[in-house]
Amino acid sequence: MPGNTTSHLEKKEIAKWLELMCRSWEFFGVDTIPRKIFFEFTASNEQEKELKNLAKSIEGCKRCRLSEGRIHIVFGDGNPYAQLVFVGEGPGYEEDVQGLPFVGQAGRLLTKMIHAIGLTRKDVYICNVVKCRPPQNRTPLADEIAACSPFLFKQLEIIRPKVICALGACAVETLLKTKQPMNRLRGKIFNWQGIPVIPTFHPAYLLRNPIEKRKAWEDFLMIRKHLTG
Repeated sequence: MPGNTTSHLEKKEIAKWLELMCRSWEFFGVDTIPRKIFFEFTASNEQEKELKNLAKSIEGCKRCRLSEGRIHIVFGDGNPYAQLVFVGEGPGYEEDVQGLPFVGQAGRLLTKMIHAIGLTRKDVYICNVVKCRPPQNRTPLADEIAACSPFLFKQLEIIRPKVICALGACAVETLLKTKQPMNRLRGKIFNWQGIPVIPTFHPAYLLRNPIEKRKAWEDFLMIRKHLTG
């Protein structure tokens, strides 16, 4: 049947269209039928199933020392067919407690920045290089990144977004294999497995250095332009 040959990209476009239709119908008070159609479609979406299977495969993971002190594995959160994926460093305290990425103070800033380019957290996907909180929120060590990054790469391969935003040095080094400082990398578009990568400052860095928010906003405008172009 023709439906069996629908590509992942086509499914992403159809699902995005359905989501927009649901929002417009909801505005006019029509709620039940479009939402039922939308959720039936997304429930059968292969990308969503693959992400769930991947998350299940790392339950109880003890591949590195970070497992020793964690409360939760923080796999990722958001739209499984998102056109924009944010990659951070690793969970902090609030993320470890809640099991969700970017829910602390830095996460609230990221949410505001996402809203500022006309999106919500439901429109994007958010994950980290490592899935367990490093002690005292230190930078993940090389062997910890080596143990956990294959799961990040698999997440990105499943979603195949239009743009990846690398938040901070750890995400940049993991995806782009470079140790160049952020000020030399930001404002440019790189590539990971055929997907454009736009580096910018980690929200936690922006909280400590608010003067850099203007540069980060320029990067987010670049993201928006690339998504709509």
